[in-house]
Amino acid sequence: MKKSEVRSQKSEVIHPCPPLTKGGWGGDLKGKKALVVGLARSGVSAVRLLLREGAKVTVTDTADKDRLADAISRLKGLSISYELGSHNLETFFKSDLIIISPGVPYKSEYLLKAKENGTPVIGEIELAYHLLKLPVIGITGTNGKSTATTLTGELLKVYKRNVFVGGNLGTALSDAVLADKGWDAAVAEISSFQLETIKDFRPMTAVLLNITPDHLDRYDSMDEYVWAKARIFENQGKDDFAILNADDAYTSDIIKNIKSDIILFSRLKSVERGVYIKGGDVVSNISGKNEIVIKTDELGIKGVHNIENAMASIAAVQLSGCPLEYMKPVLKKFSGLEHRLELVKIIDGIKYINDSKGTNVGAVVKSLEGFSDPVILIAGGLDKGGDFTPLKDLVKEKVKRLILIGKAKEKIADAIGGLTDTIFASSLEDAVNIASHKADKGDVVLLSPACASFDMFKNFEERGRVFKEAVNRLTGSKGQGARVKAGV
Repeated sequence: MKKSEVRSQKSEVIHPCPPLTKGGWGGDLKGKKALVVGLARSGVSAVRLLLREGAKVTVTDTADKDRLADAISRLKGLSISYELGSHNLETFFKSDLIIISPGVPYKSEYLLKAKENGTPVIGEIELAYHLLKLPVIGITGTNGKSTATTLTGELLKVYKRNVFVGGNLGTALSDAVLADKGWDAAVAEISSFQLETIKDFRPMTAVLLNITPDHLDRYDSMDEYVWAKARIFENQGKDDFAILNADDAYTSDIIKNIKSDIILFSRLKSVERGVYIKGGDVVSNISGKNEIVIKTDELGIKGVHNIENAMASIAAVQLSGCPLEYMKPVLKKFSGLEHRLELVKIIDGIKYINDSKGTNVGAVVKSLEGFSDPVILIAGGLDKGGDFTPLKDLVKEKVKRLILIGKAKEKIADAIGGLTDTIFASSLEDAVNIASHKADKGDVVLLSPACASFDMFKNFEERGRVFKEAVNRLTGSKGQGARVKAGV
């Protein structure tokens, strides 16, 4: 058998998930006192899984009952103790196991004291891993995680019919265990927050798409953020695969500590083993020979960062044994996810594009790189400790007008506002109206905020929906319909 065939078949081996021993606690949950900290989506799933395994569950959250009404309603009728509105340190000390939601800082004083007391602290992703006897493809990165995870799942379904797709994307990994649908494989989006608390989590194939500054309101430094991302490779061995972006500035340092089989992808150069671009073609040499997968202009997803996402997905699925010829129809058909460079409408020759998921500067850089037409950029929101100066060159080159919203608008204006015509808007709807008045045929109106949404919206999805609703109220002739409704 060829060496390439041996490598491909390695991914068919299922890791035996070990009991939770690194934290000093055995794997039998029956009768154990489990404390779930944070009742977000993954917290609800963790509660259900713990109860199924026979644990005695307490939920604690600093939010009150009214704010958590929706989550509590999903757990109605189950035997759960609640401590809401504040935390009780004594409950942390009395627990046999603590499971935290991703939004809970792992440096919380309650968690640090519980660890000092000898109580294991893990995340929902770790809990699910120990009960999910499947090959896992884990995908992380600052930008593109959801798109790459979804595309990988779609590609893998061509080869393995019953594939779970979730994790930080939509459906918690615990739900895969609870559903018990005889999955053939799992593809999971994994955030840096989830990776902070892993102990044994070991994806068969781990993908790191990219790293750019983000969440610096949570991390003390970029080094700490990079550490969290790189943990996805921490427990891998020589029979596993690590897929990384050869064009990313942090890759050369990260691979020094990786023990698994390294596969690279690149838009800018050929790679010794992996997937790369050559003359407009996506080429894979993972099998030991150069094979054209698809032309870049045939990809259903657009933008330079989506070419990278596609290459990472191709590598992950090929390493799972899927023949390349199965992939092309899916790659042509898959057009991406809502709120990720989503074309909303073309009005009077002006393209309105929703990139509400562009919540950090790196994402906006990638988005702007993909446009050759003049851009009116709508940005701003809740600052996450980001540095907006990396946008300078692209703003000079591509952005004809900058419309700023939210709490960060003054900070963004100070950093890059002097490089182009800059306008403050009172709301996102106001920004869309201003853009429609100022845009000319051939322009792109792009919502790509470089910020979180929580100062004005519940989440980036709501922000994207509001943008689309405002765009859909425009009726042409420079947004005439919107001006009438706005009383202009």
